[in-house]
Amino acid sequence: MSAPADTTPLLKVSNLGAGYGELPVLHGVDLEIYPAEMVALVGSNGAGKTTLLRALSGMLSCSGSIVMNGRELVGVTPDRIFGLGLVQVPEGRQLFDRMTVQDNLLMGSYRRHNDKAAIERDLDKMYAIFPRMAERRRQLAGSMSGGEQQMCAIARALMAAPVLMMIDEMSLGLAPVVTQELMEVMAAIQRDGVTVLLVEQDVQLALSGADRAYVMETGRIVHSGLAKNLINDPAVQQAYLGI
Repeated sequence: MSAPADTTPLLKVSNLGAGYGELPVLHGVDLEIYPAEMVALVGSNGAGKTTLLRALSGMLSCSGSIVMNGRELVGVTPDRIFGLGLVQVPEGRQLFDRMTVQDNLLMGSYRRHNDKAAIERDLDKMYAIFPRMAERRRQLAGSMSGGEQQMCAIARALMAAPVLMMIDEMSLGLAPVVTQELMEVMAAIQRDGVTVLLVEQDVQLALSGADRAYVMETGRIVHSGLAKNLINDPAVQQAYLGI
């Protein structure tokens, strides 16, 4: 598995198991994410990708180990994990539809309410990254298009000042031109120092933009490596790219 040289992982997952009641979903998952890189987690629907995110966020009981910045997260509550900088953009965006765009963004910074100057600076930064959010700042979030709502959800997560931002099915239901625009935003966010875990069913999209990638099947990691190598791997091409 290729990884940045002489760098300690920001997130290290070891032998992770999780499920729902008596139904096991994750089986001995191992992965590492290094600072300021974009890692893709890809696989078909039902592979266990969202379950893994729920376990990382503390929303699901699990076994094994999840260490971020040297701190064990298994058994830590979701709000404390969020406070440590592990922030998730959920599948389906889950915005506050009857609130304005700006109020949605401010909700992302609610744990930082004592630092109003920094919140204002970050709000201006979000409007620079997402000009359409600036144009629609007083519009109800639920009245926007799917692509605009996804931009709003990403901006809301960034307002939490994440160390690691996890994005679940970013491209779901969006036109290819919109997903490409969002991938360019992801690259800009990464250059700004935010580490990104991109969870995608669209394997081509994810592998084309990530540094490294993991392929998941039936709750297990079955392939891993540099994204540029995996996109040319015959097994990955046949299973996920229709080649």
